[in-house]
Amino acid sequence: MERITLALAKGRTAEESINLLEKAGIHFNDFTAESRKLVFNDTTGKVTLIFVKAVDVPTYVENGAADMGIVGKDNIMESQADVYEILDLKLGRCKFAVAGFSDHHISGNNGLTVASKYPAVAKRHFQQKGTSIKTIKLNGSVELAPLIGLADVIVDIVETGTTLHENGLEVLEEMESISTRLIVNKASFTTKSESVHALIHSLQTGLE
Repeated sequence: MERITLALAKGRTAEESINLLEKAGIHFNDFTAESRKLVFNDTTGKVTLIFVKAVDVPTYVENGAADMGIVGKDNIMESQADVYEILDLKLGRCKFAVAGFSDHHISGNNGLTVASKYPAVAKRHFQQKGTSIKTIKLNGSVELAPLIGLADVIVDIVETGTTLHENGLEVLEEMESISTRLIVNKASFTTKSESVHALIHSLQTGLE
């Protein structure tokens, strides 16, 4: 079988993803989440892992630099990459939400200013509701935006809601549930079919 290049997202689910790969019989003996090394080979020589920023995983897979990728649904949605989404790996479960001050009404409120690390997700969500918004892209601490008047609301990932609560904000509307997914390059799905399907089957076994 042909060697598969797998892009793995750095961050909070990296170690869980490696544990899942080990359950699937795919071992990277020299991998640590803290390592500065970027390329790892499994013990069988069938899988090469590249360890990249989560936001870049869909780009690597879409452009064929990686045959497959393990990354959060949030980054897949924001990138709008043209890839196959094959498996829900059920890691890092959380959800997208619209959040703001409790007295802020968002229904039918055209002209909202929405701050988010995920402007494409926010824009698509409000477009589907027929609401016109202005988006502001932030890379961190989006909860600050409503507090200082930069935005009316935010669209962000919510896990426990603790950060929102500590800043006087709350979830105004729940959006899509998200978790870590397995994605596949469309060309690799065909040209490396045997290897791709073998890895998919192994991960399915690891999930059981």
